[in-house]
Amino acid sequence: MLEQYQTEILALVALLVVVLIYIMVKKRSSKTDKSIDMDESSEELSQIEIDEPQEEIVDEYDDTEESIAQEEPEAVVETEEEPEDEFNGKEEGSFGDVPQQRKSDTVPPIQPKHQIKKRTVPPHDKITKDNFKEFTGEKILVAEDNLINQKVIKGLLADSGIEITIADDGQEALDILEKDSNYLLVLMDAHMPRVDGFEATRQIRANSEYDHILVVALSGDTASDDIKKMTEAGMSEHLEKPLRMEALYDILYAYTGTNSNAQEDDDKFVNVYVTHELNGDQGLDVCGGDEEFYHEILNEFIATYENSTQELGDLLRSGDLAAADRLLLDIVGLTANIGANNLNDISHIIKASLNDTEEKSYLTLVDQYKTSLDNLIKDIKEYK
Repeated sequence: MLEQYQTEILALVALLVVVLIYIMVKKRSSKTDKSIDMDESSEELSQIEIDEPQEEIVDEYDDTEESIAQEEPEAVVETEEEPEDEFNGKEEGSFGDVPQQRKSDTVPPIQPKHQIKKRTVPPHDKITKDNFKEFTGEKILVAEDNLINQKVIKGLLADSGIEITIADDGQEALDILEKDSNYLLVLMDAHMPRVDGFEATRQIRANSEYDHILVVALSGDTASDDIKKMTEAGMSEHLEKPLRMEALYDILYAYTGTNSNAQEDDDKFVNVYVTHELNGDQGLDVCGGDEEFYHEILNEFIATYENSTQELGDLLRSGDLAAADRLLLDIVGLTANIGANNLNDISHIIKASLNDTEEKSYLTLVDQYKTSLDNLIKDIKEYK
């Protein structure tokens, strides 16, 4: 049977082999095509990925470059012009001056734009009230809030021919000058109500119409820091309290055109009264040897400060140390004027002790003040 169908079987096997070969060839052909297609796709994709970003980068770079080229000149102009026009170091406190200010803590004094002429004072004998007649016709403005100090100055210059105007504080002095600036000098107390001497002097020095006016500090503060503060405010000279005739005479002589020399002192006899509490010789010297005027000042002192022990004690006990300090400052100046050195020393001690706010040692010193004041008033009344 196999032999009978041998031919057909061989033909079928041959056909199967052909079919298998065809299938294998077809599969191989399909794989090759797919590989080629993938390669082509990869090349196209790669080409897209390479080409497109390159075009974008080139475009962005070109745009940026053009933008920079257009904007750069404007930026340069702004950075060069702003410091020149708006921030030149002269606005808002002048930043450029700060390093120079830090080199020294010294504040330059305020002085008149036109320097007031000053001449040398020659040696002279003891000055009396009569010597001030050399300055007849001069005008002096006295800014002083203490009535007794006002009286002392007016008494010294009485009958001298000098015209004296009194201001009770710095503001009144400024108001007077605004109406009449024809003054040789201003005797300026440093501590006054409303406007003090420092601020009043600064305003005077800021006005060029007052360049001819000399401002002389009149104060009991003699420490170097106090003098420095007065000078920086524009006070050209300094007179201590109590005011000495020789010192006032020297100031007037130095800043006037008078060529007269001081007259010789006459040998008029004055009965000098000196006790533990009152140095009449010192007080008379302040009053220019005028005993009658000295008595007037002593009477003024009693009328004004006879009850100062009670006033001072009340201020200290209530803790109003600022007011107590002002009261003591007046008493220190006035006791120096009349020659009450013991009370002057005690007042200085109490004034210095006001800083002792913990122990309050100043409260224990009021009794010493009372004893000295009572004895002083007793001596003054006996002297009169």
